[in-house]
Amino acid sequence: MLDWLILFYFVGMFVLFFFWIYGIASFVLDVKNKVIPGIRKYRRGRAEQAAKREQEQKREENERQLY
Repeated sequence: MLDWLILFYFVGMFVLFFFWIYGIASFVLDVKNKVIPGIRKYRRGRAEQAAKREQEQKREENERQLY
């Protein structure tokens, strides 16, 4: 009886440990494949918007100087 209990305990611990590790690995891969590229895309878009805004301001300044 004690042997079955010990076996059941170790199998249960292995199952819990497996899903715990699976959850951590899944989280790390989600961060690597979704969150980090999303942040890079967001920052790239903000930089492009700033460049467009600066270019528009220069164009408007040139137009004011012509008139």
